[in-house]
Amino acid sequence: MSKTNPLKVVTNPPNPYLSEQRELLEPPPLVKPEIYEERVASILTRNDSPDLPFRWSLNPYRGCFHACAYCYARPTHEYWGFGAGTDFESKLIVKINAPSRLRATFMKLSWTGELIVFSGNTDCYQPLEASYHLTRDCLAVCAEFRNPVGIITKAALIERDLDLLKELHHRAWLQVYFSIPFADDDTARLVEPHAPSITRRLHTMAILSQAGISTGVSIAPIIPGLNDHDIPRVLRLAREAGAQNATYALLRLNGSVEQVFSHRMAQLFPQRMPKLTNRLREMREGRLSEHRFFKRLGGRGQAWKIIEQMFELHSRKLGYDRCAKHPIPQTFRRPIAQPSLFDQ
Repeated sequence: MSKTNPLKVVTNPPNPYLSEQRELLEPPPLVKPEIYEERVASILTRNDSPDLPFRWSLNPYRGCFHACAYCYARPTHEYWGFGAGTDFESKLIVKINAPSRLRATFMKLSWTGELIVFSGNTDCYQPLEASYHLTRDCLAVCAEFRNPVGIITKAALIERDLDLLKELHHRAWLQVYFSIPFADDDTARLVEPHAPSITRRLHTMAILSQAGISTGVSIAPIIPGLNDHDIPRVLRLAREAGAQNATYALLRLNGSVEQVFSHRMAQLFPQRMPKLTNRLREMREGRLSEHRFFKRLGGRGQAWKIIEQMFELHSRKLGYDRCAKHPIPQTFRRPIAQPSLFDQ
């Protein structure tokens, strides 16, 4: 696993779920990665958000080493007594029994073979996966049962599992989205310090596309004043790498994410920060964040309309699939041995 930046010190916003907070009398210590293993009772997370196109997600890991400043999943780490800042990217939890729990779910008569999205929260191919291979083992279960799968990732490690991805493509249904918010490696390295470069992600996308895997690009988050002008180039680069679908979303600063993001961006881009903040407020009716369904992923006003039009224009010119939604085939099959009638 890659080493953390030795200059980074522990910084976390106050945890709203803790009744006490510590105040350091000395400079904060350096970040040290810590790995925690847990056995979970269930591995699938039910999504009840009406503005997301899937109901079930699978996350083998809690926290994410990629350390993206904008990650909307940061507040989930606070539920476990950790911080949303450096704790989120250094205190990592591994669900070591994820494959067996997935198999148990598939053997229940109540499971009908719905789409499962890997990385609905943190990246399922973050560096820990190279050692634990939980994502690979879960994908193997999906392939055995022919369950449809969607994946979103920034990681080149997904290339390792090309054999399983091909099997899922042929026996069930598979689509892989690559998260590529920036067009250049330098900016991405600042905001996403431990994620693979944009160049590497595009190379991996090309490998999967050439193997017949359906790929897409997610330009999210769009950070007005920083990467909105990258949209045409990202769409072009991803299309050249074989992407068939594209999506985008405006920056979300839910909960403690606002403090983490604002602190880091002020350090990285002090000149741009006022413009960035003003434009985001302009698109969010005076607020930095929006929590309402069907409104939280987009913006308002003329500036946001320009972004929408830019995305639509270049997507159409480049030949991206503009169909709203393709039906996912019913491919799920259980092994010959049937589960108990009492296993519901």
